[in-house]
Amino acid sequence: MESLETELERAHDIPVSELADAIESIGFECTRCGGCCTAVEADDADTEPHTATVFPDEVQRLQSAAADAGEEPYDWRDVARPMPYGLDDTGGKPEGETFEWALQTDSCGDCAFYTESDDGTGACTVHEDRPLVCRTYPFSLALAGTAEPMGEAVDGEGLVRAHECEGLGRDITREDAEELAAALKERTIRDIEEAIGVRDNYEPTDAAGVVVHDSEGQKRPDGTVLPDEG
Repeated sequence: MESLETELERAHDIPVSELADAIESIGFECTRCGGCCTAVEADDADTEPHTATVFPDEVQRLQSAAADAGEEPYDWRDVARPMPYGLDDTGGKPEGETFEWALQTDSCGDCAFYTESDDGTGACTVHEDRPLVCRTYPFSLALAGTAEPMGEAVDGEGLVRAHECEGLGRDITREDAEELAAALKERTIRDIEEAIGVRDNYEPTDAAGVVVHDSEGQKRPDGTVLPDEG
């Protein structure tokens, strides 16, 4: 298995044009169905909350965007929640350590920033500042250290993987393919950089409750950094 540093070099060296060729070959057009923003039906007919990775600085940007627009600034917990994978909630209160943040969800399990019109057309209330995982869905790159979107890959071309989405297979302009490809390359680089940061900054902790290890350190669910135990 290649090191994260090697994968980061590979990601930097991938031509955007090569990724755009792959995206063009697969085809994609957003239908605004909301499938990538809403809760997912599980095998037992129950639903699982929408889960999309968000970087620490993307949380901070969304907080700042609200303030810049003259609105009440978002609390960290309005934007993000600890990635649930690895947490133990058998006692009714989550406990444990996790290594990523996920976009916050509402009581239905949908993304907190998702809205839907009367005709069922979906929209993002923070579209201009939406995280890279949202800008690049339903695509990912097959490199170590990258976070995959929800769902198994259903198509692929070269390093590009396409995940379940009703917009796949539709015509896409070269301009849109290149824009999406550039964002996908950026997200891949950021994914690996974040993984390296988490690895390098990780410190075991005996703190009770939930602890999120990200590239900036060890944090509580409200985004505050845990005090140094040393």
